[in-house]
Amino acid sequence: MPELVVIAEQLLAPVPGGTGRYTAELLRALISTAPDGWTVSSVTARHADGLPGARMLPVPPRVLAAAWQAGLPYWPGGDAVHAPTPLAPPRAPRGRTLSVTVHDTVPWTHPETLTPRGVSWHRAMIVRAARRADGLVVPTRAVAGDLATRVPVAVPVTVAGHGVAEVFTREDLPEVDVPDRYVLAIGTIEPRKGIDVLISAMVRVGVPLVLAGQPGWGGLDPRAMAGDRVDVRVLGRLDDARLAAVLRRASVLAAPSLAEGFGLPVLEAMAAGVPVVHSDAPALTEVAGGAGVRVPRGDPGALATALRDVLSSPQRAADLADRGRARAREFSWEQAARAVWAVHERTTS
Repeated sequence: MPELVVIAEQLLAPVPGGTGRYTAELLRALISTAPDGWTVSSVTARHADGLPGARMLPVPPRVLAAAWQAGLPYWPGGDAVHAPTPLAPPRAPRGRTLSVTVHDTVPWTHPETLTPRGVSWHRAMIVRAARRADGLVVPTRAVAGDLATRVPVAVPVTVAGHGVAEVFTREDLPEVDVPDRYVLAIGTIEPRKGIDVLISAMVRVGVPLVLAGQPGWGGLDPRAMAGDRVDVRVLGRLDDARLAAVLRRASVLAAPSLAEGFGLPVLEAMAAGVPVVHSDAPALTEVAGGAGVRVPRGDPGALATALRDVLSSPQRAADLADRGRARAREFSWEQAARAVWAVHERTTS
C-alpha cells in the first residue's frame, strides 16, 4: 500500500506561525482526501517530546536541516513525501516522488525582515526544490509569478490556496476577556507584519488594539512601541477555539503586512464575518478578492482612515462581512490537499 509521508517539523517549532497552521490543516485534509489504497503518515526530527502520531527521525532538528541543506540524500521513508515548508530532502530516490510547498518569496523581496541565516537557508532550499522536486505548491498566483522571476523553476508549479478550519464558523466558542470594541491583528509579532505601522495608525483610531500571536524574531515590543498612546493587549499564542472566539468578537481585522504568501487570518476573518482592512501586498489583495478594504503598505494615515471608516459605519461593516463570507466559501483545505495529491498522481501515472 503506497504511503505519503508529510514532514511535520513545523508543528514543533518554537514559533509555528502560519506555516504551522498550514501544516496541521493540510495534514488532516491529506488524510481525508487520500486516494484509494494510499495511507498518510507524518515525521519529525528527534525531539525530547515528540508529536503525537508522528514518527521521529533519528536526528535532531538542526542536524536534519543542515543535512538536507548540504544535499545529503536522506529520505524519511514512504513512497511519496510532501514538505509543507522548504525543509525537504534534496530529491526523491528513483521511483518515489517529492512535493514542496513554497509559501512566499520574502527571502528575496524583504530579506531585511528575516535573519541573515534565515535568508540564506530559505533561498538555498527553495532554489533546489524548484530544480529537483517533482512539483511545487504555492498558495497564490502572486507567489507563483514572483517566484518565476527570481528562481529558475524547472518543475511544475501548482497554485493551491489555504482553507478555513471549521472552528472559525462555530457558534459554541469559549468566553474570552476582550474589550467591547477592538481592532484585531493575528500573526507572529515580527517586522514584516507591519505592527509599527498599525500602532501608528491606531493612535488616530481611538479603540483598543488586540494582538494574537507569539513574538518572533526582531525583539518587537508592541506595548513599548505604543506607550500610553494606544491601549494594546497582547494575547500571545491561542488555541484554535480561543483564537476563533477573539476573532469573532473583533470589530475589524487589520492585516498591514509588508509581504505575505497568502495571509490566512484574512480568510479566517472573512469566514467568521469580520470586516477586513488589509495592505496592498499582492497576495493579500488576491486572497481578499475585493471583499476587504485595501490600503497602501507602510501608510499609517491611510490605514487609520480605513479602520475608522469601517468602525463608524455599521452598514459598511455589514456589507464587508457579507462579501467576506462569500469570498471565503471559495477556499477549502480539501482543495489544497487534492492539489498536493495531483503532483504525486501526475508523476506516478
